[in-house]
Amino acid sequence: MQVLLDLFITFAKIGAITFGGGYAMLPILQREVVEKKQWVTNEDVMDYYAIGQTTPGIIAINTATFIGQKTKGTFGGIAATLGVVFPSLIIISIIAYFLNAVSDSALLSSAFSGIRVSVYILILQAVLKLWKKAVIDRVGLIIFTIVFLLAVITSYSPVYFVVFAGVLGVISFRFLNKAVK
Repeated sequence: MQVLLDLFITFAKIGAITFGGGYAMLPILQREVVEKKQWVTNEDVMDYYAIGQTTPGIIAINTATFIGQKTKGTFGGIAATLGVVFPSLIIISIIAYFLNAVSDSALLSSAFSGIRVSVYILILQAVLKLWKKAVIDRVGLIIFTIVFLLAVITSYSPVYFVVFAGVLGVISFRFLNKAVK
């Protein structure tokens, strides 16, 4: 029962301080569940993010569910999911209540402009951290480059990129007789 409560509180904390969506939560998630709690590895987080991209729903919720489920089964998945959603539910309810009074506030608009800048930095930090684990050889660099270019020049769903990268990984394993790590 203590682990379930810990999952809920940890993900509630992550949900409360994450602005900008699932990608912005990545550095916080790595610090809390990989480094501090050691519930999962960095590789697990990358896998959950990839799966979270290809499954319906919000990536933050999907990732919380996967980590909770791995940690403590179905009830762990439920606890982590409820935890990550809880702060947003409270915050959105409060904002909705006061929205009409502050919707035209220049101060609020300026605050969100500053928050957006910090979110971009958090995302960049997460990308650089994951880069070290994901692109470890020439094959990985080639797959990264192809998928990155396709993502930049097309508007295809991330699902296609994940599937395409998986196919390239299988092909490279098959023909080069080595796994892409």
